[in-house]
Amino acid sequence: MTRTTSPTTDPTAVRPFTVDVPDSEVEDLRRRLRNTRWPDPETVPDWSQGVRSQNLRALVDHWAREYDWRRFETDLNRLPQFLTTLDGLDVHFLHVRSTNPDAMPLLITHGWPGSIVELLKLIGPLTDPAAFGGDPADSFHVVVPSLPGFGFSGKPAGTGWDAARTAAAWAELMARLGYERWAAQGGDWGAAVTTALGAQRPPGLLGIHLNTPLAVPAQVSDALSAEERYAVDGLARYTGELGGSNHLQATRPQTVGFALADSPVGQAAWIYEKFQSKTDNDGLAEDALSPDEMLDVVSLAWFTNSAASSARTYWENRTSSFAGPGLTLPVAVTVFPRDVPRLPRSWIEKTYPNLVHYGEADRGGHFAAFEQPEILAAEIRTGLRSLRTALSAES
Repeated sequence: MTRTTSPTTDPTAVRPFTVDVPDSEVEDLRRRLRNTRWPDPETVPDWSQGVRSQNLRALVDHWAREYDWRRFETDLNRLPQFLTTLDGLDVHFLHVRSTNPDAMPLLITHGWPGSIVELLKLIGPLTDPAAFGGDPADSFHVVVPSLPGFGFSGKPAGTGWDAARTAAAWAELMARLGYERWAAQGGDWGAAVTTALGAQRPPGLLGIHLNTPLAVPAQVSDALSAEERYAVDGLARYTGELGGSNHLQATRPQTVGFALADSPVGQAAWIYEKFQSKTDNDGLAEDALSPDEMLDVVSLAWFTNSAASSARTYWENRTSSFAGPGLTLPVAVTVFPRDVPRLPRSWIEKTYPNLVHYGEADRGGHFAAFEQPEILAAEIRTGLRSLRTALSAES
C-alpha cells in the first residue's frame, strides 16, 4: 500500500499524512476472499472451539460483496493525520483540536485487536461536547497515535518496544506538539501505556483516565467479597478459555503473522472472535458492533499487513505483571459491566491512592470507546474535570 506525506529530512518534523490504498490492493483482497479455502465446520453448536463457520462466512460474504473500504478511507482522510519520527520509528497519529482555545490536551491510546479505528467515535464528543449534550468547558484537544506496529505507524525492526518505551515516545510527541500540560487516557494495551506514562510522570502530565484498570493485587486474599470473587473468576476466564490468542501472541507472534499475513479470512477470524467474546452483546458481536465497524478494524490490519507486528506487543510485554503500580498522580477509572475481567472497586482504590473519580457504566464491554463512545466520553470529561484547575493555573 502507499502512504502520501510531505517529504522531509528532519526527523522531528510533523508531516501531514493521507491514506491511499491502491485499487490493485482492494481488488487483491476481493480475489482472496472469493478464493477462500474453508475448513470443516466446528463440531459443537457454540463458540467453544472458536469462531463459528456460519457466522464468519456471513461476515466474509459482507466483506467481499458490500463492504466499502473507500467509504472508511474517505472518512479517515477528513481528519487531520500526521507522521513524525519518535525514538527512530515513524508514528502515525490523529490530532484534532477543539474550537475551544481553553480545551485540555488529551492523549488517547488504543489497544489490540483495535487501532485508531476503535477511538474515532470519541473524537466528536471530546472536542465538541456541546454538540453531544455536554458542557463546552469540558472540551479537549485530542491526540490519537497508532501504537508501534499497528496501522500506519512504522513496524519496529528490533526489540524493546514495550509499554514503557512507547509511553516515553508519547511524552515526546506531546512536547513536540507544543503541549505543556496534558492528560492521557487508555483501555486494553492503551491502559498499559497510559499507566506507564503515569509511572514515568513526564513533565506536563496532569493525570490519567483508564477504562481498563491494571489493579490486580500481587496476592489475592482468601476472604473475597462477591465482587472480588467475580473478578477472580473473570481473570481465570481471561487467561483460560479466552486466552488462546494472547498466549500465542506472547510466545509465537511471528508464527501468528505467517498464519494471517496471507489470509484475509484468517485475519478476520482472529479479530472477530475477540469482538465476540469481549463486547457487551446478546450472543453475537453484531449486537454491539456493526459488520462494517468490525471490518474497518480488520481491513486496516489487512492493508497494513500488521498481524505480526501488532502481535509482538504481547511478546514485548510478556513479563509484565497484571498488578498496577501505586501511581501518585491523579487517576480516574471507569469500569464497564461486560468487561473481561471486570475488576472490583476495592482493588482499584487500593491500587490508585490518588483516585479522583470512580465510575460504573450501565452498559458496554471491553471495547468501551467502540461500543459506547458517548458513555466513555462523558466519563472522561467527569473524571478529568478536576485537573482543569491545574491547567488554568498554568495558563
